[in-house]
Amino acid sequence: MLHSAAGQYRDLFPETKDSKKAPEAGAFFAEGSFTMFRIGQSIDIHPLQDGRRLVLGGVEIDSPKGLAGHSDADVLIHAVAESILGALALGDLGAHFPDTDPKYKDISSMILLEHVYILMKDNGYRLGNIDATVLAEKPKLAAYIEQMRANLARCLHCEISQVSIKATRGEKLGFVGRQEGMAALCVCLLESQENAETRDREEAGLESKAQNSPEKAAESLPAKEQA
Repeated sequence: MLHSAAGQYRDLFPETKDSKKAPEAGAFFAEGSFTMFRIGQSIDIHPLQDGRRLVLGGVEIDSPKGLAGHSDADVLIHAVAESILGALALGDLGAHFPDTDPKYKDISSMILLEHVYILMKDNGYRLGNIDATVLAEKPKLAAYIEQMRANLARCLHCEISQVSIKATRGEKLGFVGRQEGMAALCVCLLESQENAETRDREEAGLESKAQNSPEKAAESLPAKEQA
């Protein structure tokens, strides 16, 4: 169901074909108004339900119960996606993917996250890093964390080192501890593409200067020539 080509998602979400018409972008994205960094945070909660698949971070996990929701109810992906929308001041997840729209019924949340990535890119930002936590009493998630990180890194077109995912139990307290539901929290840092490209050029220039320095050239000469 997932495809990597951005065009596939632009067909599914035609409003992103014109990057200047991102929903509610407003003056925040007027020419010359970019800030170098933006921070977003979000929390998402879903109830557990018998007979549903449990999907977290794009990974299907063996469990007698899954999370209830209009989509696949991937609580981790929802928190990540909404934190990015929040950093961009583009509203919440429901504003972009209403649960009254049948085209989102049982849709993979990875597809929704890819759409959010396109919004981020079209508005001139790229991911700095995300730090997410899943609150779940059962099952234990440690064995699935690395695959979740890989899925998110692939969907957000970033290095896996930019994606942190942790899991913790409810210790039998609250709705998480009673196994009535799960929650996920996420904080993200976005960097303006212009700032990132300037920094990359500066770093490349410094590296080039270091490689071409007299000291570096002398190191590459045979010992006899150096003498």
